[in-house]
Amino acid sequence: MQFLLAAVNAKYIHSNPAIYSLRAYAGKELQQYIALAQYTINNRTEEILGDLYRRRPDVIGFSCYIWNWPLVQALLRELPKVLPGTEIWLGGPEVSFDAEKILEDFPAVQGIMRGEGEKTFKELLSFYIAGKESAEKEAGERQHNLQKIPGLVLRSGRTEPGAAVEMDELPFLYDDLQEFENKIIYYESSRGCPFRCGYCLSSIDKGVRLRSLPVVKKELQFFLDKKVPQVKLIDRTFNCNHRHAMEIWRYIKEHDNGVTNFHFEIAAELLNSEEIAELRSMRPGLVQLEIGVQTTNEATLKEINRKGDTACIARAVGEINRGKNIHIHLDLIAGLPFEGYERFQKSFNEVYAMRPLQLQLGFLKVLKGTPIWERAEEYGIACQEEPPYEVLYTKWISYGEILKLKQVEEMVELYYNSNQLTYTLALLENAFSGPFDLYEALAEYYEAKGYFVSTPARSHRYQVLLEFIKERMPKEEALYREALTYDYYLRENAKSRPDFGKDLSAWRDEIWGFYQKEEKEPDFLREYEEYHARQTMKMTHMEVFFYPVWESKKAGPEAPAQRHMPEFVLFDYRQRDALTGNAKARVVTKAVMKGHPAFACETGQV
Repeated sequence: MQFLLAAVNAKYIHSNPAIYSLRAYAGKELQQYIALAQYTINNRTEEILGDLYRRRPDVIGFSCYIWNWPLVQALLRELPKVLPGTEIWLGGPEVSFDAEKILEDFPAVQGIMRGEGEKTFKELLSFYIAGKESAEKEAGERQHNLQKIPGLVLRSGRTEPGAAVEMDELPFLYDDLQEFENKIIYYESSRGCPFRCGYCLSSIDKGVRLRSLPVVKKELQFFLDKKVPQVKLIDRTFNCNHRHAMEIWRYIKEHDNGVTNFHFEIAAELLNSEEIAELRSMRPGLVQLEIGVQTTNEATLKEINRKGDTACIARAVGEINRGKNIHIHLDLIAGLPFEGYERFQKSFNEVYAMRPLQLQLGFLKVLKGTPIWERAEEYGIACQEEPPYEVLYTKWISYGEILKLKQVEEMVELYYNSNQLTYTLALLENAFSGPFDLYEALAEYYEAKGYFVSTPARSHRYQVLLEFIKERMPKEEALYREALTYDYYLRENAKSRPDFGKDLSAWRDEIWGFYQKEEKEPDFLREYEEYHARQTMKMTHMEVFFYPVWESKKAGPEAPAQRHMPEFVLFDYRQRDALTGNAKARVVTKAVMKGHPAFACETGQV
């Protein structure tokens, strides 16, 4: 007897912790009857169908989410044709709410596991093993035995709710890391959420359960010992318990291996001074934080039952940012009640001003069973009928405005979240009435040029941005050419010269003289002592500037003024910022270039 647990993930680098948890909780004695299969939404239906057919399991259980439900539904229509003897079960958030309707729509599905699945699945697996090992039972007796298993939805009705699992009863999932090679590692130190946000399925659950700290520390140490690149904690609000969060943060700092990064989803308004100080004391790159702001509109926050305090969040994010050691990712949601297009612009600008390393502009997903879904008619919400059930319009925002925001979202993703153009963007923001206006104008430019149909390659986006600048502010072209050049060489030691870069032939001798001097008397390039000047010249880059564009982030509304004498900037690619990946950049004075005693200053890039 084989019970196959199948997952269809959004990307190849993702894994599905649910199916691993079900297998692990079943115990070693029963694991011989369990097989796992993972696919992605990029696999064609017939590819997955063919693989399932070749495996010929007795039972298949699908893990169902908004990103894979359309594909799973397609499989449910075809599987009974090619595997008529295989029984099918479903589980996961996408099928837990409207389970009876799903059973009606898909006659081949035996039932649905609802809620936490570990205990329910173990009993269901035991049911199938017993049926396989004993003589065939009467259908009535079989149904009676199924009805004894908590947490199921059957055609005959729902069984009693399954009991929540004690967190320390959950086995560790990662004894064998070979299964997770080149995958993101997910880990949970708690289940549940203290908040009741109207758009979230967690609003249905009550309470938070914590895995005990000795167990968590032991398991995190496993990841540290194995030097796993990233561990993503899937706790809904990691810092809802102060002691729990502090103990874990202290532990990973004290046992830092210099490689592993830990991702936490937190509520910034819950951070206190002790937690902020702890976070700021960590190695750059050890921790990254995801913070859901969603909106700064107080009327909206109240309506969705969210306790966010924008001023408090801004202070906490600002304090952490000053440490220059933690990647912060902030989230916004468009389409919430009481927030129209213009009010959303204000939310965008206020969150943008917090200067996260990444800003995600998302769109409301009207999930079945949530308070917003229940009041959708009252809010005038229309959403997609199929997953991801994304908002189309509301009383406050039109479909056309949602489409405009989607274009703005793409501009933010390409230009801001890529961290490729931080100094150019800092200048551009001052040329518009606000950040939102900048990205809206960029979106309009992309639309006019047809770039949304054929998005420019990463290296060509610099040139596209220059074309936009030349159209909007032609008198500033020289300044922006240098800003683009600075951003370009911060990111990559390019072999070919960009079109927007100036001709360096007039300074070739001075640049070559600098590298020759460094070969004999290394000062700036002491880490390159084993290399000759020409080798070092290829491994680093020196550029000439007449505008101190590196001051754009601190210059205020006034753009940096042109200087009469050139300044030389050295880009060192062996020394990169742990958060942005930018090279270390230093201004080399004219005196140094002429061979006088060395003096230099860093350009202030972060």
